Amino acid sequence: MKTITVRGLDETLSKNLKNRASQEGKSVNQFILDTLKERLGFKKEKKYTYVYHDMDHFFGKWSEKEFKQVQGKIDSERKIDPEIWDEKRSH
Repeated sequence: MKTITVRGLDETLSKNLKNRASQEGKSVNQFILDTLKERLGFKKEKKYTYVYHDMDHFFGKWSEKEFKQVQGKIDSERKIDPEIWDEKRSH
């Protein structure tokens, strides 16, 4: 890998680079590499990164009673019937 030295960074630019890198949880070096790749068209776009919000209005709308009813139905569907299981295994 090549190393490049950048000269002439003023204090404001240096602080901004450090702050932005910190906000993104990256080192300054990684932040600069990612920024250059993006700016020069080398950064690959991730597939399936779109976040959907079309069902957001459903969340937080159930009462405790409704939640227990739905969860009870889910739990009942997940139970294994030993008689059916044993019967299928014996064939």
